[in-house]
Amino acid sequence: MQHHSNEGRPHYDFISLSKELAPPGTVYQPKTVLPFHFRNIEKDLETYRGRNVSVKYFVRAVVERKFLPPIHQEQEVIVQICGAEPEVNEAIKMEVGIEDCLHIEFEYERRCYHLHDVILGKINFLLVRIKIKHMELAVIRRETSGEGVALAASQPPGAAPGSAPAGPAGGDANANILTETQTLIKYEIMDGAPVKGETIPVRLYLRGIPADVTPTYDAVNNRFSVRYFLNLVLVDEEDRRYFKQQEIILWRKELG
Repeated sequence: MQHHSNEGRPHYDFISLSKELAPPGTVYQPKTVLPFHFRNIEKDLETYRGRNVSVKYFVRAVVERKFLPPIHQEQEVIVQICGAEPEVNEAIKMEVGIEDCLHIEFEYERRCYHLHDVILGKINFLLVRIKIKHMELAVIRRETSGEGVALAASQPPGAAPGSAPAGPAGGDANANILTETQTLIKYEIMDGAPVKGETIPVRLYLRGIPADVTPTYDAVNNRFSVRYFLNLVLVDEEDRRYFKQQEIILWRKELG
């Protein structure tokens, strides 16, 4: 198994097992079948293809030839790993806002979801003194790669609601760290100005995300992490954006 960093960056072999299928001087026929079997291979990570990092499993056959370069042939193997449901799966509930202008309370049923799950929740408007045009909810993937990624991945990606426009994350002080933020899917869950006391329901199907969603990876070998966030965005009539991100944990319940 290899962990690749794209754009010419290095790759790392996490697992490497080899077997000699035939001793030298015994393969003469143009079509020769050589069975093989690897038992109890450690596979801690799923196959992953990201923007700056990928995890690949593959079988490589090498035919050594005397006085000639060896012949190489590779075949990738896709790996999925079913996990156990987290023992602790508390609800997410938080009140945020701008003093004397906007106060909202958002609540999501759980923090951990399997890849085919449904995210349920609600948004309560406690104070509304600005003219809101609409509200969006997005699922965001944040991929962080490079040496020493554990510290970088622990930094919060979002901010409390404010008038600063939402956009790509700024540059990292550590030049060895690469961060890619990708919006996987976005829904408009409210159209029009809300009033105090109004509640907006949330229902988001993870199965409906067209992108290849994987489980959460948390600082694997201190080289990369993959984290997912719910991004709640309110847009006012002057197109100012007020946003709040909340991390969710994804895990695989079944293959497929």
